[in-house]
Amino acid sequence: MYALMALIFVLGYLCIAFEHPLKIDKAASAILTAVICWTLLVLGAESILPLTGSAAGHAVTGELRHHLGEISEILFFLMGAMTIVELIDAHEGFKVITDRIRTSKRVHLLWMIGLITFFLSAALDNLTTTIVMVSLLRKLIKQQHDRWFFAGIVVIAANAGGAWSPIGDVTTTMLWIGNQVSASGIISQLFIPSAVCLLVPLLVLSCTMQGELQRPDAVDDNETSSDPASAFERNLVFGLGIGALLFVPVFKNLTQLPPYMGVLLGLGVLWVVTEVIHRGKNAEDKHPLSVVGVLRRIDITSILFFLGILLAVSSLATAGHLLQIASLLKDSLGNVYAINIAIGLLSSVVDNVPLVAGAIKMYPLVSPEALAAAGSESAWLSHFVADGAFWELLAYCAGTGGSCLIIGSAAGVAAMGMEKIDFIWYLKKISLLALLGYLAGVATYIGISSLS
Repeated sequence: MYALMALIFVLGYLCIAFEHPLKIDKAASAILTAVICWTLLVLGAESILPLTGSAAGHAVTGELRHHLGEISEILFFLMGAMTIVELIDAHEGFKVITDRIRTSKRVHLLWMIGLITFFLSAALDNLTTTIVMVSLLRKLIKQQHDRWFFAGIVVIAANAGGAWSPIGDVTTTMLWIGNQVSASGIISQLFIPSAVCLLVPLLVLSCTMQGELQRPDAVDDNETSSDPASAFERNLVFGLGIGALLFVPVFKNLTQLPPYMGVLLGLGVLWVVTEVIHRGKNAEDKHPLSVVGVLRRIDITSILFFLGILLAVSSLATAGHLLQIASLLKDSLGNVYAINIAIGLLSSVVDNVPLVAGAIKMYPLVSPEALAAAGSESAWLSHFVADGAFWELLAYCAGTGGSCLIIGSAAGVAAMGMEKIDFIWYLKKISLLALLGYLAGVATYIGISSLS
């Protein structure tokens, strides 16, 4: 059963990686993988765990409930954050940003798009930000191949911006919720490396891009549909929504409650406010702007994917597979920086969520007491304490390494689908820029760490 579990997980992982050729949604593959792995674990519990009979089965069930409790915190956080973002979008709140971009000069627009995406991704998340910014590019740039270049920068900027924020990327959120990193620690230690990851591609492209871009033909105001919300409603929901997301780390530090409680607080406030400001409208106009209406737009498929893959990884952790892999990486690479660089590059080929989930289970969080009693192993274990170098660099590498290939991140896949970007074109034009930025950010982090 032990070997069969690993085989099933690998097969499931391959189905997830080749989702598009197989035409099978990765959520379905992840859920099946999780259920089969836990089923094999409970059937072979006596051979894996030092228990017999029903005691072994009860032990596996107890582990499943323990892991599900940890996973549910991530899922509730994501659902709350997604609902807030969709509510802002339903009110067209992002027009507060997009309507202020006027320039048509290539280099100016390049820097403007890159920096807006970088900071917006930190406040929202890299996937949502990519969708918003690629939609914006269609209003600013007429030629598709010109948009491809800017969409490539949006992918790099969104992933870089999400890496240094506890709410900007699901992998960073996982580490934050698991207490491997703190909000203040991840921001202070990763902001500069993440900025370097974006600035290097921007500087390279600034040396080659010239001239102005052709903007799309103007649309007659009479042909445009009326806005779903007034300017006051749009600005209010945008301000409250962004404020609610930014308040989550503050709420956690003030109350010590899990982050999903902070998100639910923000969602509850927005829910009440939107019900009040739209109470005088008829049902047809009110429903799309309400939380009840917005909930239908939530990407439940992604939630089910996270549930499936995190449960599958936790089954391998319970069975002991991940402990063996951790020992193998330590013996073969022997350096936390090399391990993280490898994880980051691997995330450009396969999804970074299971990679980070696996790393969390492979390398347990080390307490100060355990570090003090470690003796000769203290130098190695010091990287795995809260806000340790391993966890911080893991957040950076897993978040930004996926930019090296367009299929390596949710942001890249979204941009690819929206703009029909060719995989080979991205590989030729953008991948090297993303790799240079990724390696420059790693070097920056290592340099800063050596000085501190």
